[in-house]
Amino acid sequence: MDDTLNVTYLTFGGHVDVDRYRYVYFVIMFTIYILIICSNSVIVYLIWVHPNLHEPMYIFIAALLINSVLFSTTIYPKLLIDFLSDKQIITYQACLVQFHMFYSLGGSEFLLLAAMAYDRYVSICKPLQYPTIMGKTTVSIFLVSAWLLPACQLVLPTAMSAKEKLCRFILNGVFCNNTIYKLQCVISQARFVRDMVILLNVALVPVLFILFTYTRIFVISYRSSKEVRKKAAQTCLPHLIVLINFSCLCAFDVITVQLEADFPKTVRFIMALQIVMYHPLFNPIMYGLKMKEIHKHLKRLFFPARIK
Repeated sequence: MDDTLNVTYLTFGGHVDVDRYRYVYFVIMFTIYILIICSNSVIVYLIWVHPNLHEPMYIFIAALLINSVLFSTTIYPKLLIDFLSDKQIITYQACLVQFHMFYSLGGSEFLLLAAMAYDRYVSICKPLQYPTIMGKTTVSIFLVSAWLLPACQLVLPTAMSAKEKLCRFILNGVFCNNTIYKLQCVISQARFVRDMVILLNVALVPVLFILFTYTRIFVISYRSSKEVRKKAAQTCLPHLIVLINFSCLCAFDVITVQLEADFPKTVRFIMALQIVMYHPLFNPIMYGLKMKEIHKHLKRLFFPARIK
């Protein structure tokens, strides 16, 4: 619907009993948001202040955790406001901005994980060449590319969506993901092909590269000494688990949108919240517990009396 200023407003139709449970939702989601910020920031801080963590692997972990905070900040503030509001609405322009940030940062996650996979491959399979290959310039290029490439590729679909005519004004969700396409009167074949190319570039190709890289690592490690196998398991498994976790959540996002009629509203609501709740908390827990050096610094930070 348009007002006198010609601003299109959309309504979030994915909330469940928000009038009855608004304060419960708000407290739970606000608590989780604070936990996401704090848990991710603590590990980033440890990597920042400890010189022995100033290595490419830990720099990529820090970038991944910063990406999780940015991803959460794209969703949580608006979500918290909606829980306390009588009407859960957003302008179409603001919705497109959230859509762009949501998928840009999601693509950055895959590219950062791909950079981490390459770093582990060089470290384990080409240890003598590691300092030369993974220098500061290489790391910087990987970081800048991981954040810029998805953002740049999503500019076009976002700009094109801004020009599309809308036939619906109710989003079957609680934030702006690709449900915005369901609002458009016409979904062109060109738009579908364009989106598939972007999906291939920022998600499928990085995932295939990661799987290929880790397969090579495990094959080479299996043929090597016990120490090499141990190093591969300690440093690669956390990254692989994070990849599987994030890929599953991305699949949920696609499935729930494409098959929204086949999912009860409550199920869609819970799955939508899982996408923005689970992964940003999972990353710091995984890296904090499974990465030996980070875990050691965490214990020193929180339990200094127990460390001799």
